[in-house]
Amino acid sequence: FGIDESLPTRDRLVQAAVYLFYAKGYEATGMAELLACAKVNSGSFYHFFTGKEELLLEVLRWYQQNLQPVLIRPLYEQIHDPIERIFGLLEGYRQRILMTECTFGCPIGRLALEVAPERMEVHKLLAANFTGWWRAVEQCLRDAGDRLPRDLDREQLAQFVLTVMEGGVMQSRSYRSVAPFDRAVAQLRDYFRRLQREAAEKGRRGRD
Repeated sequence: FGIDESLPTRDRLVQAAVYLFYAKGYEATGMAELLACAKVNSGSFYHFFTGKEELLLEVLRWYQQNLQPVLIRPLYEQIHDPIERIFGLLEGYRQRILMTECTFGCPIGRLALEVAPERMEVHKLLAANFTGWWRAVEQCLRDAGDRLPRDLDREQLAQFVLTVMEGGVMQSRSYRSVAPFDRAVAQLRDYFRRLQREAAEKGRRGRD
């Protein structure tokens, strides 16, 4: 990993923190290591941030701001079917699991487990990141229209999709196998098929 030294100092600190908090964990990342990675001195750090926790908040804002341009929009440009977009999003995580030989972990999920619950401001931003993710899925569910049952709680289902992703990633990391992720997604796919059949049957009955 290399920091883009042409970036402004503050951006280098954020970029270094994104990498180190993911690679090593928030608590295990020392200030000296962070400064060395960003190629800045402590004076420059404290010019922008009061401490490591404030930098963590900025990292979480960075993830939040990059969800749409980095993760969502490029996928939506490739896949136009709203339901398949959801499974395309999950496939992206599957590819990360495979590319890292099953050591990948969702960066937001990992921080949510690591950071102490009393750090309320941090968890508020972690929750905002989760919300941004499942809101994108919820929009796909709404775009699916009458292909899904009209009375389906799309918000709850979107949050369930997030749970499938996080749980599948976590188990694949521990089992060192993509199989737990694949099984979870297969069950989700089966549930979607059942929902679509239910919607189609209700539609036919409504026309009769």
